[in-house]
Amino acid sequence: MPIPEPRKTVRPDSKGRVTLGNLAAGASSFKAYRDAKGRIILEPQVEVPAAEAWLWQNPEAMISVQRGLRDAAEGKLVERGSFAKYAHAAQAEE
Repeated sequence: MPIPEPRKTVRPDSKGRVTLGNLAAGASSFKAYRDAKGRIILEPQVEVPAAEAWLWQNPEAMISVQRGLRDAAEGKLVERGSFAKYAHAAQAEE
């Protein structure tokens, strides 16, 4: 669990907006709500491109990708040669 940063006081401008500065680092958006005590909670969110959402919705595929990344980090690689001949086909599909 990361060490919490010191609390920061922010003041809304005339339109009710606040600037979060480095508190917003790593988030592309926030879910905002009030809790039972009336506190405003901002829950950081990270958005995924629609074309990549399938991976996050497919646990089996995600496990496979994570296993591949772990294997690569551990140096468990197999040289398969160049895939350059496939690059043109992939670009044509975009």
